[in-house]
Amino acid sequence: MAASDRVALGPLVGSIDQGTSSSRFLVFNAKTAELLSHHQVEIQQKFPKEGWVEQDPKEILKSVYECVERTCEKLQQLNIDITNIKAIGVSNQRETTVVWDKITGEPLYNAIVWLDLRTQSTVERLLKRIPGNNKSFFKFRTGLPLSTYFSAVKLRWLLDNVEEIRQAVDNGRAMFGTIDSWLIWCLTGGKNGGVHCTDVTNASRTMLFNIHSLDWDPELCQFFDIPMEILPKVRSSSEIYGLMKSGALTGVPISGCLGDQSAALVGQMCFQDGQAKNTYGTGCFLLCNTGQKSVFSEHGLLTTIAYKLGRDKPVCYALEGSVAIAGAVVRWLRDNLGIVKTSQEIEKLAAEVGTSYGCYFVPAFSGLYAPYWEPSARGIICGLTQFTNKNHIAFAALEAVCFQTREILDAMNKDCGIPLSQLQVDGGMTNNKVLMQLQSDILCIPVVKPSMPETTALGAAMAAGAAEGVGIWSLNPGDLTAVTCERFEPQINPEESEYRYARWKKAVMKSMGWETSEAPSNGNDK
Repeated sequence: MAASDRVALGPLVGSIDQGTSSSRFLVFNAKTAELLSHHQVEIQQKFPKEGWVEQDPKEILKSVYECVERTCEKLQQLNIDITNIKAIGVSNQRETTVVWDKITGEPLYNAIVWLDLRTQSTVERLLKRIPGNNKSFFKFRTGLPLSTYFSAVKLRWLLDNVEEIRQAVDNGRAMFGTIDSWLIWCLTGGKNGGVHCTDVTNASRTMLFNIHSLDWDPELCQFFDIPMEILPKVRSSSEIYGLMKSGALTGVPISGCLGDQSAALVGQMCFQDGQAKNTYGTGCFLLCNTGQKSVFSEHGLLTTIAYKLGRDKPVCYALEGSVAIAGAVVRWLRDNLGIVKTSQEIEKLAAEVGTSYGCYFVPAFSGLYAPYWEPSARGIICGLTQFTNKNHIAFAALEAVCFQTREILDAMNKDCGIPLSQLQVDGGMTNNKVLMQLQSDILCIPVVKPSMPETTALGAAMAAGAAEGVGIWSLNPGDLTAVTCERFEPQINPEESEYRYARWKKAVMKSMGWETSEAPSNGNDK
């Protein structure tokens, strides 16, 4: 490529996509949204006890640095000038909680991952302090039910159980953040002047944030007994937070920050009221843009902040349905049962049989999220016969992802009153054509997948490139090259779909109430 061609690429935007199972750095052309290069590193998850899920914050940070450096090397091999990278966006796994020491820069405990269930006893204790034990008591302030899922209860557990964290708080050295805050603080200098901030989308997942006033809520902090001075400053999703302080991209502004599901909504261009997307990652997350009004669900969905794309821009809200286990079920079949050696194999196994043969799989490994919010549920595989083999279980696992999405979509249609006519999808699992066809069959509507599935990273890049002071990305959908899509149309009759869905719901009922607090201890933190 000649030097003149290099210039023709125009400005580029980098995107850090820090997910539950991997970190990635991707670089996009700001004019065409074309992905130029990327690098990915898998992240280790630790399961120290039943129901506990942790990650090492330093490993997460190291993986991000590695992804940035390796992507820059790949760009240079392609003869692309990395000085054209004008901004960096961050998207992250949400709710995952880190506390660190601002003097040493060291984490004071492993990150407690969003999926973690150790806080069940904390939730039960807090519920007793709420009139009528109502887990939706704070919903109109936070959009969320009281659940193990959100950061406040994880932070409460850390303060109750980790002596170093209690001491650091007493000594004024502790900082709390979700993964975005930890990364931005470290990347902008860490203990040497790092910026301690988060954006409204991540803040709205803590249960400490008032989604109307757009600020930390003193009463909520008092209820959870969390000192406000350890919380990051809340900013919009698109503004310059600080500059990269080391590595190949030193001096480049970090100017976009969105929780991964909000980032995917932006990346899918769901800027209109009623537009929705479903992301198939470790979990499954269906978000529907409700515009500048916060809609409160009667059917178990969350009200969350979709985005605020600039300091002076309005805040937009979304209804969200969260499924804890989607891609994680494939990882479980691979790592725990050894049914498949690679995640790609599950598609082949399922395709060979084309049916679950009456086998149903409810992967409630971390209880059930939307629309049930039932932490006592546990995973079950039922309807087994002597004929059932690993192919049927693989098919049932994929079908489970689709049934869970259907439950959320049903709830969303009831809350919004306007049924979705098609579902926009993204995320790693959308490469599985069997899954996408199944999803269309079970929803009885078309499923539409963009040819570039990296919409989460793209959304963070768009927010970064559109920030004031950067201004190299237009968020007007008409300005981007039309994204080509693959469509999956329903191929079975609705009656069969309804029959299978009803059987699935019967299986869900059997998975509930499995775990009780009265059971003798099995190493759980009770």
